Amino acid sequence: MPRMLDVSDEVRAEIGDEEADRLLAGENAPGSYDCTSCRTPGDSGQERTSTVLFIGEETAVLAFAHATCLPSQVVQVTEDQLRGAVKSITGDRVDPEPERVVPEQAVLGVTSGLILIAGELHPALVVEPTGPIVRPGATGTGDDFLPLLIEQGFMPATELADVPPVLHGWSVLLAMGQLHAVLQPGPNGGQPVAWWQAHQPLQVTDGWRAAANKHQQVLMFAAPVGSIGRQPREDLLRGALDKAAANGQLVAAALPLAGT
Repeated sequence: MPRMLDVSDEVRAEIGDEEADRLLAGENAPGSYDCTSCRTPGDSGQERTSTVLFIGEETAVLAFAHATCLPSQVVQVTEDQLRGAVKSITGDRVDPEPERVVPEQAVLGVTSGLILIAGELHPALVVEPTGPIVRPGATGTGDDFLPLLIEQGFMPATELADVPPVLHGWSVLLAMGQLHAVLQPGPNGGQPVAWWQAHQPLQVTDGWRAAANKHQQVLMFAAPVGSIGRQPREDLLRGALDKAAANGQLVAAALPLAGT
């Protein structure tokens, strides 16, 4: 039975015409699925459904989403994010090398909170990896997390006295009141791709969401592993940010808000 599937040109290019045609004919597409965006049930026989291809360094996973939640697209993610997502995504696997064992990689920890700057509350995301981030292709054991972000346009933050400048091309995806991803510019000016993607959408507080809608942007702060830690309260989070900034271990940018 044919399915009401949307397969974008970029997804078709990755999976091939033969696989795409089988999906559209209903041979390989699931009838019911859990939407990879909102996590509620969908039915590709009854409602328009998007094919979303998550691609890691070694593996790819084909997932499905309500067309009203996400367009059909290719999303670049880390291998760790992909392996975690496999546990929650319902859909056909496209696994070109299932026997390969990928070394454990650092995972990006993301904490949301409200940060007071110049007397006004701003929604913020604080990103800290679980281990050192090494430049792709590098053989050393150093930590290139902050230099890599500075090369992307993030600015070193020595204190939290002013709102950091806007980094155009990057954005924070908020959908249905939940945090889905931090997006970065695609290669060669293409569609934005996920720099960080939640395994499942993260809940944010009403106050955080209201501040994001008010400012139409989210402040992102990033620090190397061990700089911030898991802080249970926003005042402790602010203290850890101030300390990281004073130690030269913090970069920041204001990212436009995508979604509501």
